[in-house]
Amino acid sequence: MGLNSVPSSGRAHIAFFGRRNVGKSSLVNAVTGQDLALVSEVKGTTTDPVQKAMELLPLGPVVVIDTPGIDDEGGLGGMRVRRARRVLNKTDAAVLVAEAGVPMGAHELELIALFREKNIPFVVAINKSDLASAHAEDGAVCVSAKTGLNIGELKEKIAGLVGGLGDGPSLVAGLVRPLDFVVLVVPIDKAAPKGRLILPQQQTVRDLLEAGAASIVVRESELRETLARLGRKPALVVTDSQAFAEVAAEVPEDVPLTSFSILFARRKGVLESSLLGAAALDTLRDGDRVLVCEGCTHHRQCDDIGTVKLPRMIREFSGKEPDFAFTSGGDFPEDLSGYRLVVHCGACMINDREMQFRRRNAEDQGIPFTNYGMAIAKTKGILERSVAVFSPKA
Repeated sequence: MGLNSVPSSGRAHIAFFGRRNVGKSSLVNAVTGQDLALVSEVKGTTTDPVQKAMELLPLGPVVVIDTPGIDDEGGLGGMRVRRARRVLNKTDAAVLVAEAGVPMGAHELELIALFREKNIPFVVAINKSDLASAHAEDGAVCVSAKTGLNIGELKEKIAGLVGGLGDGPSLVAGLVRPLDFVVLVVPIDKAAPKGRLILPQQQTVRDLLEAGAASIVVRESELRETLARLGRKPALVVTDSQAFAEVAAEVPEDVPLTSFSILFARRKGVLESSLLGAAALDTLRDGDRVLVCEGCTHHRQCDDIGTVKLPRMIREFSGKEPDFAFTSGGDFPEDLSGYRLVVHCGACMINDREMQFRRRNAEDQGIPFTNYGMAIAKTKGILERSVAVFSPKA
């Protein structure tokens, strides 16, 4: 991903919901101007949520999601409905597609209730209005995916729902000033992607440029010499969490230090809950189940951070043998009752709404929730230092 591209996690997520055969996929294609979704007269053509990151005028960068019919039937159909419902957890704005000449029934009313329960702004699009008379009520839009009727009006309505949802706060907001020096410590090991920086590192560099600060990117092996040659103390040092211990040993105590993962905890709105959740590491017992979650899927290396390094750090810190379970991508369990702790990645690849859902889901079930950076800082004895930068200045 280039530095100028907008990651999916930073785009407003717009999802289309409705019964089978109301023309959801056709409407998605009409709104996007692309053959994003497979279209057929056969009910249930869309079997899994389909999503694509794109530029959509007048909205800008978005993720558009087409979902299976909410009225699908049978065992397989039930699985499709559950997948469609799961999309709600990351939906910033919803389009409920109904059919002209067919009164909205229990399925549509249930969806509207869910939108309201989850505070998801939505618009009702009455499709196939070229074939049957339709009357728009309560802000609904009569449209036709086939003829293009009122597609422009629907896009304007969606844009009004989305607003500035994709414009999240800067990772370094309030932490640096123009012309500050900020040192970013980026280990280059066998787990690092060849020829590029990972998204948290890219995004931090971009946000520092926006802030007018100077970013100095080094490996941990060059950190000591870099600090000595700077001529002045940096305003901030940000490190990959895996190098926390080595970096903390080199950075003077009066220089603020944190990690990319902890910056993302603040950006995603889970800083305080992650800090509180890290305390659960003090009371782990043998056999306690710990869920380690990653928001993306990637090829795991032999010394993978989530499945190998982090569990090892937790075992060494606690002196216990917890039972670790792992999830990745969208595969986050709603029932967390069997777990003692949830440890989540920085969530650079999922949007704010989904991360908040995951955090609230754990909180509602009384399960402590923390993230990689917080957990690692806790195991290295530097958690208090790593979050001190966010404390109000005297």
